[in-house]
Amino acid sequence: MAHPGLPKLIATDLDGTLVRSDDTVSAYTHEVLDRVRAAGIRIVGATGRGPRLTELTRNDIRAADFLVLAQGGWVIDQNEGTLLRNARLPGRDLAVVLQDLEAEVGPLSVMVEALEHDDAPLWGDYDPTWRFPVTVEPRTRDECLTGDVIKAFARSFDRHVDDLLAAAQRIVAPHVATVTQAGQNYLEICPPEVDKGTGLAVVAQAVGVDPADVLVFGDMPNDLPMFAWAGWRRVAVSNAHPTLLAVADEVTLSNDEDGVAVYLDRLLSQ
Repeated sequence: MAHPGLPKLIATDLDGTLVRSDDTVSAYTHEVLDRVRAAGIRIVGATGRGPRLTELTRNDIRAADFLVLAQGGWVIDQNEGTLLRNARLPGRDLAVVLQDLEAEVGPLSVMVEALEHDDAPLWGDYDPTWRFPVTVEPRTRDECLTGDVIKAFARSFDRHVDDLLAAAQRIVAPHVATVTQAGQNYLEICPPEVDKGTGLAVVAQAVGVDPADVLVFGDMPNDLPMFAWAGWRRVAVSNAHPTLLAVADEVTLSNDEDGVAVYLDRLLSQ
């Protein structure tokens, strides 16, 4: 049982929020998360990372009871070892989305995430500016879209990613696909009704927790849906995107200053 006056579930984004700029999670952060869990509060790692990065994610948030991956499309119960959600986007629908986008914004560089196993390659156009280690298997657009995909990444070399997202939100119908951006200069195209809010709703239903009892942390526009869904408190790190800072209930220190852990440490001490 969670202590009175505390949330029953805490969900945090990873990259840019819990994970520092050098791609590490501090020993202090791990220790605080262990104390959170010992207090009876469930922990969820909510990330844009796909299932190909499951082991990396588990290492970055070892105390997590659940992982919400692929912007909410993949939900894993860590304790039971079960998959609660595995949404995919039909390749034919993705083809239409890309065609409609390129008609307005011009050519896009596209990578597709289709495989589920650890360290699986992405398919498509390799981008040397991609921040994280990744293997990209060169494939034509048609070859990438022959089957269902977990999600796709699309980049314009002429438009800022925020402008690309704004265009996509006008063009792409929500019943066809969900579009977001997570800070890597790429638009992310996911199955319809897939976002961190709907992913967390799967977790909440599984454990019987009301959104009003959920505390969330984030830094980028892809965290907006879980900020809209959670009701206990919505906390942005100080390095967060302006759109998230605008809707946050509170702002903690930056990811490089262990802002999530500092906030939770103070919360447990009250």
